[in-house]
Amino acid sequence: MVFSGAIRDYSRKKNAKDSSKVDFVELFFDLVFVFAITQISHLLLHDLTLKGLVESALLLAAVWWVWVYTTWVTNWMDPSKPPIRAMLFVLMLAGLVLSTSIPTAFGERGLIFAIAFVFMQLGRSLFMLWAVRRHSQSNFRNFLRISIWLAISGMFWIAGGLADPEHRIFFWGLALAVELGGPALGFRTPGLGSSTTADWDIDGDHMAERAALFIIIALGESILVSGATFAEQHWNLISFSAFLTTFTASVAMWLVYFNVGQSAAHHKITATDDPGRVARIAYTYIHVLLVAGIIVVAVSDELILAHPSGHIETATIWTSIGGTALYLLGNLLFKFYIAGRPPLSHMVGLGLCAVLACFASHMSPLMLGLLTSLILIIVTIWELKGRPNDQHHA
Repeated sequence: MVFSGAIRDYSRKKNAKDSSKVDFVELFFDLVFVFAITQISHLLLHDLTLKGLVESALLLAAVWWVWVYTTWVTNWMDPSKPPIRAMLFVLMLAGLVLSTSIPTAFGERGLIFAIAFVFMQLGRSLFMLWAVRRHSQSNFRNFLRISIWLAISGMFWIAGGLADPEHRIFFWGLALAVELGGPALGFRTPGLGSSTTADWDIDGDHMAERAALFIIIALGESILVSGATFAEQHWNLISFSAFLTTFTASVAMWLVYFNVGQSAAHHKITATDDPGRVARIAYTYIHVLLVAGIIVVAVSDELILAHPSGHIETATIWTSIGGTALYLLGNLLFKFYIAGRPPLSHMVGLGLCAVLACFASHMSPLMLGLLTSLILIIVTIWELKGRPNDQHHA
């Protein structure tokens, strides 16, 4: 019975009332990733070297890939159905193991991280083979291809977990390359061909909302980090100014994404005849840059709150300016893809970041935080002022 597939159809009913609504269990599932993002930001904070940056970036990409693949699955399947909920609960447990392994993923817990990751990726795909076998041949073939690709990448993840820590980045880099390349190549598989985005019949409303909620999760994590750091400090005018600066940066980042880009992208994916193509590029690949920018800015916020005055460290400079620029770049690519042209406000913001980098070593950490927050505010105001004249310009 297991191999013959589920008797009942657990897919979402398209065009039904509230069919695209995000279910509470999906939000419950996302709580695991609040923890994962916190773990990654702390990992980067404690190793502000090129090695630490590369390792944190790889782990973030892996965590994002687990989340976004699950989002695609819950876009097709109805989370209110008991088997789908059970799948999410199992993934949550594995996700907690994955998240707790992050601080020492390149150390003693590498194999645990790899096993948890492969279990989540491959296990979810095998579950989908069971769930759709009787009800959607196109999705069944698609998940056959996906399962094969994930089995191949899984071998590299496990090999990396077994390898010496200094060689782990090589195996996991190969594994991630396979994971990232799969959707771009349509999971091309000998004997099964490749998928097209037209085959990925998704609900655009649901996908856009899920991506927006993840951005809120990432921003919320940065606020939690700032609040926890500020609570442990001696309160005075300088420390309060630093806290206000970090909070302003979080608000400005929220505005940069939600004021124009999120609503425009939501409209595009719901209006297009090929929502799978929009979801693959805009929400699967580009959005990880936004999350990465938020994490790096969160690290800079903690550094600024810890030492708001005095000599500025190189790590504070590159996390503050680099994180802001990365977030703006992610938004620029997101809106460029949606509108067909890069927003001028974001290009100016990136230019200001470059100029600021030339003088940052002569500033205090607090002043640098104020100026990067100001850049985000300038971008927000510029973009909003551009809307009345032309909704497609920024």
